[in-house]
Amino acid sequence: MRDSQSKHERGGEPERAAREAELAKWLAFDPEPEAIACDDAARAQLSRLGVELSSAEEALLARYLGMLFATNERFNLTRIDKESAWTRHVVDSLTLLGPLASMDTVESVIDIGSGGGLPAIPLAIARPDIGFTLLEATGKKARFLEAVAARLGLANIAVMQTRAETAARGALREKFDVATSRAVGALDGLALLSIPLLRIGGLMLAIKGERAPEEIVAAKQMLYELHSAVVGEIRTETNTIIAIEKQRKTPAKFP
Repeated sequence: MRDSQSKHERGGEPERAAREAELAKWLAFDPEPEAIACDDAARAQLSRLGVELSSAEEALLARYLGMLFATNERFNLTRIDKESAWTRHVVDSLTLLGPLASMDTVESVIDIGSGGGLPAIPLAIARPDIGFTLLEATGKKARFLEAVAARLGLANIAVMQTRAETAARGALREKFDVATSRAVGALDGLALLSIPLLRIGGLMLAIKGERAPEEIVAAKQMLYELHSAVVGEIRTETNTIIAIEKQRKTPAKFP
């Protein structure tokens, strides 16, 4: 049985190596995939949000979307199509600019389960003054994030390939001003991953959908145990943002 298993594992090594080589070659982005230009609908939405992008920021976002779309076709990172890329992904991510701007001081943000880089990469492009740590457990996604940050010259991005609960047991515990997330599960579980990483007084900003009020009710006990509370429920054209403040030190039993 052991011999059979080891032969099977060895037989898979060339295939894995080939996939790794293909991914590495692809993530060189040479030639770089075609950018996905901003459209009028997205510009109108951004204007209503009070978001003004410079031409340089818009160009970086267009290049990012091009890389995300092209890589996704080969390696399945996230759901994306060219027609709705700006309105569905970029605009939705940049709704967090308002809450970030309302805070007195924001120097560090941790993005939980970054996936293909949303909302963190659009935010990092729009707020180069803030340092963003992108937390992603899946290897190919983490490598994509690193490749994009390097290709676009985003010096304010650091990528960590690890799980949030692992990170919270180390040097990152209670370090960040803000924790962001988008499409990363129910609010109670998400709070359990996010709150321990925040400093006291830090803010968790979760992009949610129509069921946000229900999730807040379901998370009430968990938020109480995490010494945190909902301080805002912000409805936008594309989502509902739940803002949760960390009020006291996270108990040692979490996560």
